This record gives sequence, C-alpha cells and structure tokens, in this order.
Amino acid sequence: MSISTASRPNGANADGSAATAGDRRGEVVVSDIGLDYNGVPALADTDLHVHAGEFFTLLGPSGSGKTTLLRIIAGLLDPARGTLHIDGTDVTRTPTQKRDIGFVFQNYALFPHLTVAENIEYGLKVRKLPAAKRAARVAEMVDLVALGGYADRYPAQLSGGQQQRVALGRALAQNPRVLLLDEPLGALDRGLREELGAEVRRIQQESNTTAVYVTHDQEEAFILSDRMGVMRDGRICQLGTPEELYREPKDLFVAKFLGKTNLFPGRLTGTDAGSAHVRVGDHDLTARANPAIAGADVVCSVRPEQLILGGAGAAVPAGLQRIADAAITEVRFLGQRRSIHLDADGIACSVDLDPAAPAPAVGDRVSLLVRPGEIALVAAEPAAGA
Repeated sequence: MSISTASRPNGANADGSAATAGDRRGEVVVSDIGLDYNGVPALADTDLHVHAGEFFTLLGPSGSGKTTLLRIIAGLLDPARGTLHIDGTDVTRTPTQKRDIGFVFQNYALFPHLTVAENIEYGLKVRKLPAAKRAARVAEMVDLVALGGYADRYPAQLSGGQQQRVALGRALAQNPRVLLLDEPLGALDRGLREELGAEVRRIQQESNTTAVYVTHDQEEAFILSDRMGVMRDGRICQLGTPEELYREPKDLFVAKFLGKTNLFPGRLTGTDAGSAHVRVGDHDLTARANPAIAGADVVCSVRPEQLILGGAGAAVPAGLQRIADAAITEVRFLGQRRSIHLDADGIACSVDLDPAAPAPAVGDRVSLLVRPGEIALVAAEPAAGA
C-alpha cells in the first residue's frame, strides 16, 4: 500500500486544514525528566516536545534510554525529577490508565483466549462503554487495521503481522491522545517489517493521533517519522526531520549511527556566511558550518552516494572539490547500486555508483570529488587520555 510520509504543519488536521486550539490533541512536553538506576543515570535530564498529530521516533542503540523515556511517558516508570505534560496537563504522577494513551508492546501482549474482536473490545469493556457503542467501535477498528473476516479468530490463528494489527486496533479503540509503540516490528522479518511499517503510518494518520515510536532500525525511522530524536547514553543527541539528521549530523555519533558515511579528518581554517573552510590533507574544502563545533580539529562526513569518482591527477570539474586521492580495493554489485571500496592513504571509504555505469577495476587510482554543500562537518573526538 502506498502512503504519504510528508510532514504536515504542527497541529494541522489530517486533511491539511489549519487546526484550532481545540483540535490540538496529543501534544507531549517532557521537561528536565531524569531517572537513575542504583545511582547510575538511565535517562539524563531530558527535554522533548512532540507536536500534536506528529509521528515522532526515538532512535538509538540498545541501552540508549529510548524505551525508558517511552515508559515514563506511558506512566510505567516514575521519573526521579522533571515534569511531563500532555495537552498542557501535568501528568507526571498520573496513573497510566488515566493518561489517555495507547501502548503497543514488542510482543503485542494479546489475550490468547480472546478473539480479535474481543481483544480490541477489552479496554472499552473496562471503561464500561455501552454494548452498542462497543460493537460499532470494534467494527471501525477491524476495518481500520484491515482485518475484515478475521474478527472471530484467536491470536494463535493469526500471522505475526496480523497480531500486530490487532494490537494496534486495541490500542486505538479507546481513541487515545497519544499512541506509544515500543519496537512493535522487531520480531518480524525485514520484508514484513517494511510492509507493516507503512500500515502503522497509515493507521496513525487515519486515526489522527500522535505517535511516539521506539526503534533501533534506521530505515524504519526514516520511513515512518515526521521528526525523530537520536539517543545515546540516556541523552537525546539531536532532533530533526530524517533528512536533517542524515544530511546535517551535529556530532560524530549521529553521523556514524545514521547509515554509512565516509569520515575524513581535517582542520577548520575559517567560517563565513554559513559555510566552513577546512583543510583535509593537501586539499581546501568548503563544508556546511556547524555551530556545535568549538575547536579546530574536525571530521568531514560524506555519504557514499555523495562522493564522485574522478580521474587520478585530472582537473577538477567546476562545482566540485577534491577531498582525497584513493585506490580502488573492491567492487561489489548490489542490485540497485554498485558499491566501490577504496583506500585513501589509510582511510577506508566507499562510493555508491549507478549499477548501469561502467565499473572501475580494482587497483585503479582515482580522485574522490564532492560538491561543497554536501560535506557535513562534525567535531573530532578527543584523543584517548586527552
């Protein structure tokens, strides 16, 4: 199923029309939230603003604090400090069942003895909704999650993907202000994850709810998110749209974590009008300025698809800059691209080429060229012992 992943303005309705203050629903504001385990910080004092109607993803490696933050938003963990507001109301100490949130766990947590319809209906019965309204809402959810004809089946009779849809339907049945999802696709194979990721996004948009999604899978985050936050060691390193984080990482961890990149050490020589001038080996380059950089030791981050191969010793074409000379060490055909591996005076790097273009040969000497605006600059990590 094809869906649009384009962001809509903060607080906008699903149809793109402007939202009034009364329409805004599901805004999450985290202020200085922190939590320690046995005196060790699991979540540093953290600020986060998730806009109403937004699909926001917390992305990071295991142990980065993303699930801890999600469970604090859900009320499953109590923070040691800080406050949490949903739609302007302080819910920091409000029990989970009174926060008006839906939660989808990684293992779905379905009741095995209840049918699809009964699983979806469960929370509505707890809230003592009249039977007629329950039936209408269950029918609506079954249709939304595309499980027509499966309402009378039990979880054991469903595939993993179908179980995930039941969990989504159950979480959305109560029309929550915020939908929280803790790696709900983690147990599925990649093909199914891509298909159901699109379904999760479609369902979130059609239900017009705010979603906060936790994953360690970068592709998943790119496909689903309006915005995302990369976490490490209990801290949010950087917030932004997927494209902003990929093209303009603010530190070395984000540059390396979000996909493949080539890293060339350099020396910052000056800045002007939003650009930075850097010396890499014998070459002078222009990169995007990064206000987070304080010192002169920097690293140029260039994605494999941003590098261009030129002839060794040949003149550099207009609009390009030479970043290094290199020797080709390996050529791999990967279907949609050809991956070229190189050695640039001890720096291992790679270039992605059109698979239909002529393939260079192992051992060829080449120049690595780049457009000035495609160089992202980050601070170098301090030397060990510094």
